[in-house]
Amino acid sequence: MKKDQLLTRRRLLAAGAAAVGGAGAAAAFGLGAEDEAVRSAAPAAGPPARHPLKPSAYRLQPLTGYGPPRTAPRLPPVRRAPLLKVSGLGRTMVLTFDDGPDPRYTPAILDTLAEYDVRAMFFVCGEMVARSPDLLARMADEGHVVGNHTWSHPLLTRLRRSAIRAEMERTCDIVEKRWGERPEWFRAPYGAWNRAAFQLGSELGMEPLAWTVDTLDWTSPGARTIASRVEDGAAPGVVVLSHDAGGDRSQSVRALRDYLPDLLDDGYRITVPRRARL
Repeated sequence: MKKDQLLTRRRLLAAGAAAVGGAGAAAAFGLGAEDEAVRSAAPAAGPPARHPLKPSAYRLQPLTGYGPPRTAPRLPPVRRAPLLKVSGLGRTMVLTFDDGPDPRYTPAILDTLAEYDVRAMFFVCGEMVARSPDLLARMADEGHVVGNHTWSHPLLTRLRRSAIRAEMERTCDIVEKRWGERPEWFRAPYGAWNRAAFQLGSELGMEPLAWTVDTLDWTSPGARTIASRVEDGAAPGVVVLSHDAGGDRSQSVRALRDYLPDLLDDGYRITVPRRARL
């Protein structure tokens, strides 16, 4: 092959390679036939004509989740004793129910509260929530407050710190899963508090709440006696302790039907506490 023929062949091969390379680049960046036509129509001298890129799966998207750093939630103080009353304007009281939820009694209590448009607090045990998660969902839907009453209702003063934490944290987790939020309140079973319970409760973001009036409904004294104890102990800021599980709570159910309308008729406002108000 002569020298001038060899040069011509090399020029043709180079031109073909450039054409293939241009098509490959166009495909990689989402350029179609119209874009190629625009690029081909650009004058030979100077920069190529500018044109918008077509949408492509390979286009970079804006970064999300990189806003200002979140501040850690403020933990409640480590208390030396549980809270016994709540603050509030006027004749305000809080009704609390421990040990549930129990499908035999909790629904009837919720029905009575709904009838009078009243909110209450339910200190639940995690193992009971695991058996009746739908009741916890109902509590959330109807505006009640759910507190932590440990997983299996043990006597905390006989447990090691790690075991206390497991009881409390496991219940926090299932409440968050079934109720939608982590509990902000904690009550020790049997009212048996110790330093570890206060410290761990604070670490888990919970305030310790005890009670002012104990109905002693777990002793089955009769519905009328339970109602009388609530009405006799009624006063601004009072926290009433009752139970919706842990045994036969039919008397507690009947007593609520008696004393709740009486409290409302006497001008008491039955509400749930806010941590900021304590």
